[in-house]
Amino acid sequence: MYNLQSEKDKYFQLGKVIKTYSYLGELVFHLDTDDPQAYETIKMVFITTEQSLVPWFISEISINQDLATVKLDDLDNLEQAREFVGREIYLPLEKSSKQRGSDSYSYEIIGFKVVDEAHGDIGEVVDILDRPEQKIIRIMKGDKEIMVPLTDEIISKVDSKEEILYLQTPFGLIDLYIE
Repeated sequence: MYNLQSEKDKYFQLGKVIKTYSYLGELVFHLDTDDPQAYETIKMVFITTEQSLVPWFISEISINQDLATVKLDDLDNLEQAREFVGREIYLPLEKSSKQRGSDSYSYEIIGFKVVDEAHGDIGEVVDILDRPEQKIIRIMKGDKEIMVPLTDEIISKVDSKEEILYLQTPFGLIDLYIE
């Protein structure tokens, strides 16, 4: 078993088990990513139980939009499958980030301190707003709200261990909010 709290910086949340699929114990995962197809070949996931992560091998996976129908090894009946509904799904951090682009940061950066190249510490990530045009990082510094596009061009580094998000924002963007 893997302790989710002590090893949080080594994993990212891929999604959640939303329902059972068949009497054979298949599950439906909601994949919280802009590119679900990138996960068609995964062979293992970690699923939460209380405060730990349990590894499960995948024998079959079929992805349609942001939903994946999954058959896990050693899970072969509806009764067992029902126990998984509502649980979160994780993958090791090395399976994310750069290969998926900026959308991979959405779930892992909430609560991170934000450091801008020009302005230094500009607050803490409190939310990711999912807009049709693009995702927006919502940052709070005291009572001031700062909105920054979530793009690979603006995010220069994500330090998961120290929980710091480093940005290189366009000239004048931060000044709009803090002046």
